[in-house]
Amino acid sequence: MVRIDTFPTHSIGDLEYRVGRVFPFGASVTDGGVNFSIFSKDADSCTLLLYHHGSREPFAEIPFPDEFRIGNVYTMMVFGINIETTEYGYRFGGRHDPQKGLLFDASKPLLDPYAKSVSGRSVWGREPDPEEPFPHRGQIILEDYDWMGDTPLEIPQNELVIYEMHVRGFTRHPSSGVKHPGTFAGMIKKIPYLKELGINCVELMPIFEFDEFDNPRQYEGNRLYNYWGYSPVGFFAPKAGYAASARLGLEADELKNLIANLHRNGIEVILDVVFNHTAEGNEEGPCISYRGIDNRTYYLLTPDGHYCNFSGCGNTMNCNNAVVRSCIIDCLRYWASSYHIDGFRFDLASILTRDENGAPMMMPPLIESLARDAVLGRCKLIAEAWDAGGLYQVGSFPSWKRWSEWNGRYRDCLRRFIKGGAEQAPELYRRIAGSRDLYSERSSTASVNFVTCHDGFTLYDLFSYNEKHNLANGEDNRDGCNDNDSWNCGAEGETDDAGINALRMRQMKNALTLLLTSRGTPMILSGDEFANTQFGNNNAYCQDNEISWLDWSGLEKNRELFEYVKALISFRKANPVLRCTTFDEAHNGTGYPELSFHSCEPWQLDMSAPTLTFGYMYAQEGKKYGLKKDRFIYIAVNAHWEPHDFMLPIIPAGMKWYREFCSFTGESNARRKLRDRGPERLESRSAAVFVAE
Repeated sequence: MVRIDTFPTHSIGDLEYRVGRVFPFGASVTDGGVNFSIFSKDADSCTLLLYHHGSREPFAEIPFPDEFRIGNVYTMMVFGINIETTEYGYRFGGRHDPQKGLLFDASKPLLDPYAKSVSGRSVWGREPDPEEPFPHRGQIILEDYDWMGDTPLEIPQNELVIYEMHVRGFTRHPSSGVKHPGTFAGMIKKIPYLKELGINCVELMPIFEFDEFDNPRQYEGNRLYNYWGYSPVGFFAPKAGYAASARLGLEADELKNLIANLHRNGIEVILDVVFNHTAEGNEEGPCISYRGIDNRTYYLLTPDGHYCNFSGCGNTMNCNNAVVRSCIIDCLRYWASSYHIDGFRFDLASILTRDENGAPMMMPPLIESLARDAVLGRCKLIAEAWDAGGLYQVGSFPSWKRWSEWNGRYRDCLRRFIKGGAEQAPELYRRIAGSRDLYSERSSTASVNFVTCHDGFTLYDLFSYNEKHNLANGEDNRDGCNDNDSWNCGAEGETDDAGINALRMRQMKNALTLLLTSRGTPMILSGDEFANTQFGNNNAYCQDNEISWLDWSGLEKNRELFEYVKALISFRKANPVLRCTTFDEAHNGTGYPELSFHSCEPWQLDMSAPTLTFGYMYAQEGKKYGLKKDRFIYIAVNAHWEPHDFMLPIIPAGMKWYREFCSFTGESNARRKLRDRGPERLESRSAAVFVAE
């Protein structure tokens, strides 16, 4: 029996169709057919285009009858489509008046903004056909992956150790030793490595479909790509070029398989999402989707029809328009429900707070909607709380107590202190303690602490280069940040000087010691744990080569650093006082403040004075944290170029101090008992962790 509401009323060739259902937007398989639904407020007409896979011309063009338009939505249900061999798109007719922001061109095929798969880019780096009139086509997928009981992990944020990584760069280098380098499948083979290191959350740089050829250039014979992917073509589709199985149309299943395997190993997945702009660029950019469908809805425009550019990438999405806001929410709900994603990091998130005139809003509807959304209720929401238009909201990003932030002030303060900035000490105490001055209305986990990320120097380069070396990007070294707070330790770049190399190793350990003993949510850049280098390039966005790929031979070369980081992560997990979410520093059941700061002499620190030497002590009350015994943890920090003696605080009778870590000696979890009383010497530019129990 055929249901009356799915009975076809029209036909064209071998296809039959009828008015469709408004929701969901996109192309969805239902009732023996495919339902197509798409929004446009300003268009006069819409035509559905159906292609055989790989064919240049459509095999069917079906104009939407007037009765198939409901409000500003065109909707149609088509029967007889072979979804495994069919691609689709749209044409929109309407007024073409650029000064009014109207860019309709009925001859131009357009990608569905809700397409769950995008064809034409199934092999990374394969040159596109410049004559292809419709290079980005929607594909219809079945939501039939068997998750076998998998669900998002919902690890409390204070327990996370985040590992920021690029899917392709993680395994693309020949030294990775995986069968399918540079893919989701290749990444699965490195899960045991992540577990050994102690990582329980990976933050994937953009995996929404993007075009690696969107800015084709060469420099000295090397092809430059859109390697990072911060220029999305479609928000709902995974990057096909990251899948070994994409030529079979299985990129969605391959990504889901990766996520399921990560979850089985206790590792969450956070996606770095880009909603602030798209790959369509400025007035000279391509017409792929949004601008040809409803330019005035999707983008922020000036009164004369030009694109506002708060993203630095040519255009800015009109994120707080009700339709665009719904699209973003639909997208995140889709990734959370269909891909079991655990959280999202929002690129240039301050753009999401701007109104339709570009002005920042106190109560931005999109940010509030995401904070209160039912489906996203247990997803992590992390903001990069600034944009390219000069808006900087670290500590003031609207949160509804749901949002956390990349703490750029933590990064800058720690970098400046470690290289010798004594004036940074008073602020550094606040950053170590969880940045109460920034997040008092939330918790310490609102602060995502980091020293390095994809954007800038790696940790090794931070202590190996005074200046950026970006000539390979083909922009005469003009691109990339000029203010890196870096120090080359005495030689620019690689050197055979054993003293300089030892100092660099020590400085990397110092930074990671502070990071992993600070309150807040720590984030490590992929490869920093074995001193990966980008050879001084601090903006490797276009480098699909050895500059950006992780060279896994560094793991054995710098095994000492890897073991040190692994031990620090294990130590953090074993001591819940380091992960405390509150800012309460009052005396607890140990009789001591839970967190206290000291000079080289206990209890005598001037918290407002510049210094290069200080210590901080956590008093971990066993009863409070469900442990059998109390424990004291003291971190001594010497950023001076001379050695200093530290007197550790007197502790209750029966307890003894042990040295657990020392960046100078290379000790990692090699416990050494200290003498009963007396100063403990820290060599120049070093840090040590002591434990008493």
